Amino acid sequence: MNFDEFTGEVQHRLELPGTGEAVRAIRATLTTLGARIQAGDAKDLGSSLPMEIGWYLHGPVADHGERFDWQEFVGRVSEVEHVDRSTAAYHAQVIMDLVATAASEADVRQLRDGLPEDEDDEDWGRLFTVVDAGGWTESEGG
Repeated sequence: MNFDEFTGEVQHRLELPGTGEAVRAIRATLTTLGARIQAGDAKDLGSSLPMEIGWYLHGPVADHGERFDWQEFVGRVSEVEHVDRSTAAYHAQVIMDLVATAASEADVRQLRDGLPEDEDDEDWGRLFTVVDAGGWTESEGG
C-alpha cells in the first residue's frame, strides 16, 4: 500500500470530502499515538506503513513515551484534527484498523502490549474497537 492508497482508503472509510481532511485525521492520530509509545515501537510500526504515513509516528514527535490515557489521547486528536471528541475517537479507531491491516501482526502486538487495555487503567482497548470487531466493513461506512 502506498501513500495515495492509504490516504484514499482513510478518506473513503471516514467519508471525508478530500485528501487534506484524510491526511489531517491520519496525522492527528499517528502523531498523538507516537507521543504515547516508545520511540522504538513507533519506528517499528511506522516501518510497516507507507513512508510518508509512518513518519507521523516518529518524525514530528519530540518526546516519546508520554504517559496519558485514552481520554487524553482523544482530546489531543480532537484538538489537532479540529473535530469533536466522538468524531476523533471514531477516526482514530478506523485509522488504527487500517494501520493494523498494513502492519505486521508482530508490530501490532508490540503496540498493544505497550498500551494498557484494562478499563480500570488507561483503557487503550478502545483504540482497537474496530480491529477487535473484525475490522472495518463497507456496511460500517455507509
